[in-house]
Formats: sequence, C-alpha cells, structure tokens
Amino acid sequence: MALYDRDYNNTTAADIAYETNVGTASVTFMKQTYQLLGASMISSALGAYLTMPYVETIASFKWFIFGFVMFMAFFGFSMTRRNNFLHLMALFVFTFALGVMIVPLLAFTIAKGNGAFIGNAFLMTSVLFGALSLFAINSKSDFSSWGKPLFITFVVIFIASLVNYFLLHSPIMHIVITAGILLLFSLFTIYDTQNIANGAYDSPVDAAVSLFLDFFNMFTSILQLLGIMGDD
Repeated sequence: MALYDRDYNNTTAADIAYETNVGTASVTFMKQTYQLLGASMISSALGAYLTMPYVETIASFKWFIFGFVMFMAFFGFSMTRRNNFLHLMALFVFTFALGVMIVPLLAFTIAKGNGAFIGNAFLMTSVLFGALSLFAINSKSDFSSWGKPLFITFVVIFIASLVNYFLLHSPIMHIVITAGILLLFSLFTIYDTQNIANGAYDSPVDAAVSLFLDFFNMFTSILQLLGIMGDD
C-alpha cells in the first residue's frame, strides 16, 4: 500500500529503477505461476481421464490416494523444495493424483446422466476463480490477516466432513459442508492471489499449488451442488 502514499517529489532515479525491477520480477513470477497452474490442470485432467476405466479399483483405494494427497500437501513439497526439478515433478504428481482421486465423483455424475454438469462446473469455477483473482490483484485492501481464520475454518470443516461421512450420514449436512467449502476456498483464492502478487512465495511451484487447491476444491464443490440440485 505504500506505493499509493509515496511522495514522488523525493523519489530518485535509483528508486524508480528499483521499483521497475521489482514490478517486472513480480509480473514474471505471476506469469510463471499461472503457466504452472494451467499445466497442473492438464496434469489433473490426464489423471482423471487415464484412470476413468478403473473407477472401481480407485474407489477401493480411495483412502490410500487421499492419504498420499494429504502427505504431499503437508510434507511432500517441503521435502522437495531444495531441488527445483523434484519440486516441479512433485507438482505434477500431486495434481495428477488429485485428478485420480475425483474419478469416482466424475464417474457417478456421468452414470446419473449428468455428464454436462462437469463442463458446466468447470466453466462456473473458471469464471468465479478469474473474478476473485482480479479482485484480489486490483483491490487496495490488505487480506494478509485472513490466513489464520481461514485455516481454522478449514480444520473445522474438514473435521465436520469426516464426522458426517462416518457417523451422521446427513444429506443436509453434506450440502452445508459443500457450500462451506465453496465459500472457504473462494476466500482462499483472494488471500492466496494477493499473497502471490505481494511476493509472499519464494517459488512459483508453491504459488501454483495454492491456487490449484483453491480451484480444485471450488470445482468439486460446485459439481456436487449441481448434482444435488439436479437430482430429484
């Protein structure tokens, strides 16, 4: 925000050159991040497409796949961060695994005759994600304080989803949780995008992971809500 309050009468040529270099580096970083985000989506789509014929096997190993995804999210990228090549490969392995993980959801949607919902959900997610990203980049508000509340909310929703899955089996609770996930990761999109624009990430791979998780969770939430609303 200091950029908007700067006294330009005291600005030197060196200051201007420094800010220009910083701005160029920021744009380059953002460009690399979104390029990796696009590549990650292709990787995830390939994971879903190539393993779709094995949906029953995937359903049998869903908790193993989920465990692998959680391991990568919390530990895997930290382990590969010092090696740029391994870090990049970890991104594609992770996103490929996420594509595999949602195969049962995609197969169920298609089996119900609602295959068009997949394309609709992707389009709706893309529009929402793009609008939120533009808002975060252009907003003069500071969203850096959102991190801790969003993470706490994530933990609460995660626990609630497990309780409902194993104990309650409540369709209404499932709808509430799914809507909560959509709202949560919409806010995460704003938070993560502004952090990337402000240089909070050291690697475009880490930045791409954050944005991909936001997009992925929004997509699956919208797809489930469309399926629920389209099912008598």
